[in-house]
Amino acid sequence: MTGTRDDTTTAELAPGVRIPLIGLGTWPLTGEDAAAAVAQAIGSGYRHIDTAENYANETAVGEGIRRSGIERSRLFLTTKFNTEWHSRDGVREAFGHAVTRLRTDYLDLFLVHWPNPAQGRFVEACEGLQRLVDEGSIRAWGVSNFKPAHLRLVHDAGLQVPVNQVQIDPEHGQPRQLAYHRDHGILTAAYSPLGRNGAFLSHPAVTGPARDLGKTPAQIVLRWHVQHGRVAVPKSASLDRQRENLDVFTFALSQEQLDAIDALDTGAPPRLDSDTFFH
Repeated sequence: MTGTRDDTTTAELAPGVRIPLIGLGTWPLTGEDAAAAVAQAIGSGYRHIDTAENYANETAVGEGIRRSGIERSRLFLTTKFNTEWHSRDGVREAFGHAVTRLRTDYLDLFLVHWPNPAQGRFVEACEGLQRLVDEGSIRAWGVSNFKPAHLRLVHDAGLQVPVNQVQIDPEHGQPRQLAYHRDHGILTAAYSPLGRNGAFLSHPAVTGPARDLGKTPAQIVLRWHVQHGRVAVPKSASLDRQRENLDVFTFALSQEQLDAIDALDTGAPPRLDSDTFFH
């Protein structure tokens, strides 16, 4: 289990593996800021921590986990690796580096951070991840920033992608991306779930339910993600914000309210194009 006993707060990622629907995003926190934020969040009840090689904070995240005093088995830990490691053997090496920095001996979820299709080796990376699952080094694997065209190539290799972490918020709804996920049994995880500039947080479709339910606009948007069955990993170092972001399981939005937030989608693509951007 993931450390939470209430399955309404988790989603099934793989047989016997459930992922908390709200996680702590850690980019761009580094050093002491990251360690303190992680320890604080765990103390406030977070059980899902999300990091990445390219965030340059895995060591700090590991320190935050150590400070929290929590048993490793009660946490769900996600990290991601760069395209340098896109090969079957490279993924194994990336895993070794990640667990060393995080000071753990296994990962709950290991993701291909960007597909880098020009390099043409992300399918090999996925095959390497499946081997790590088969060996018991990681509990589950997945991808991040993969478009349907990238996912199809992975599926054509005979692999089922459990989860894809992509940019989703009310203005970047990505309906075609989400439809592909639904059709192929892929769990969606949303990064930057509250957006970058937060303009939609002041829209009546968000502020109205916030007023009626006595919640913050951010809580309304996170609840919108959760009710759509998505994992969301908002970043915050503020204790009050961390607690608010986690407290989205005691109320529900009506279908009309969900539809109104859905309608905020501008049709804009993700901020970064994963056909060309990578690290």
